[in-house]
Amino acid sequence: MSTGKTLVDLIREKTGVSAEQAQQAIDVVIGFLKEKLPEPIAGQVDQVLKGDVSSLAEQIDAAKEMLGGLFGGKKNN
Repeated sequence: MSTGKTLVDLIREKTGVSAEQAQQAIDVVIGFLKEKLPEPIAGQVDQVLKGDVSSLAEQIDAAKEMLGGLFGGKKNN
């Protein structure tokens, strides 16, 4: 069993929603991406989102900190 975070875990952690609500949100986003992206890329969306997203969560947090200063928020140094 993997100890990494799944996308459902990440959404639950960041928003406080239930696992079912997180999965529904993921399904909506996946459907949207598949509809909007070119076919070769759209076909890979599921595979990308099935993996461990722990590093993605860290990158999102780092980006929020950096962008906070751009939009008038506090930038953590």
